[in-house]
Amino acid sequence: MSDVDAEMPSTETEEPPESEPTEEHSGLGAWLIDAAVRTFLAVGVLPILLLGLVIFFGIIEPRFLSGDNVFNVSRQLTYLGIITMGQAVVLMSGGFDLSVGGTVALTSVVAATIMSGQIDGGSSLATALTLGILGGLAVGLVVGIANGFAVAILKVTPFVVTLAMSSITYGLALMVADGAPVSGVPIEFARKLGTGKLWGVPAPVWVALVLLVVMTVLMGRTRFGRYVYAIGGNEKAARLSGISVWRTTALVYVICSVLAAIAGIMLTARVSSGEPNLGGSFPLESIAAAVLGGVALGGGQGRLLGAVGGAAFVVMLQNGMNLIRVENYVQQIVIGIALITAVVVDRLRDVVRART
Repeated sequence: MSDVDAEMPSTETEEPPESEPTEEHSGLGAWLIDAAVRTFLAVGVLPILLLGLVIFFGIIEPRFLSGDNVFNVSRQLTYLGIITMGQAVVLMSGGFDLSVGGTVALTSVVAATIMSGQIDGGSSLATALTLGILGGLAVGLVVGIANGFAVAILKVTPFVVTLAMSSITYGLALMVADGAPVSGVPIEFARKLGTGKLWGVPAPVWVALVLLVVMTVLMGRTRFGRYVYAIGGNEKAARLSGISVWRTTALVYVICSVLAAIAGIMLTARVSSGEPNLGGSFPLESIAAAVLGGVALGGGQGRLLGAVGGAAFVVMLQNGMNLIRVENYVQQIVIGIALITAVVVDRLRDVVRART
């Protein structure tokens, strides 16, 4: 027997020490989280919703991504997009406007009535179109001044004022039109502004793009825009800093109503008649679109480009449901759910914003 005991090699392997996250990896992770939070605070979940919408409808209905449908969606987007711009400005100031639908209807009826009357009276086409468009814009101006006066001067809540104005404008539209569509709109008006194209792009899209540029400059590059955000963020502080709160608030409602009137004129060209029942869904859809696009319901936050993106989501959702033949009442339910989702996302943004 050997006096030397042979040592058997151990079969157990030592586990390598756990690698600690490097400073580079932790820094990248923190940057990604911070970027995600900042994106969420700016635009909410809209980019994800838009991407999901395109993928979903693109798979189940190939026509959704066809050139003809994209052309149609872009034209449909202009009307809600223009109204959403105005609604977004009002929301940024801390209010909202439920009368945009009635403004569209009354504008359509008044513009069509003036145009058809001028043509029947022997006036030239240019005169008829000019007077009709000016008459429609005057409707928006008057409605906006009335809303702004009641909210800014009389201190009535926007909900009561604009809801009452919606009832008034729809009633006036039905009265002027005698409860029926107003015919006699010049064919040239419908061809140029309703179905016309410029360089292959629908004419209404060009109008909407011009308005978007103007409104973006107004809200982002002027004193008025800064005042709107200040009032929406803290009205008392804005007043103490010397801002004319009543003047800015009144102007906000005028802008919203005039934009609704422009949309009403364009819709009149699109349907080739004055329709007293136009725009019934615009108040709900414009608020949902603006909030989905990152505009805060409480005011002081949001961007017009995001609001128009929210309008694109609503229009694309409706278009996709039409293509797969979803019933109208089901579409109304879906839009209602979208509004609730927008409100929940808005509240969640407030919570995240308060913690950052």
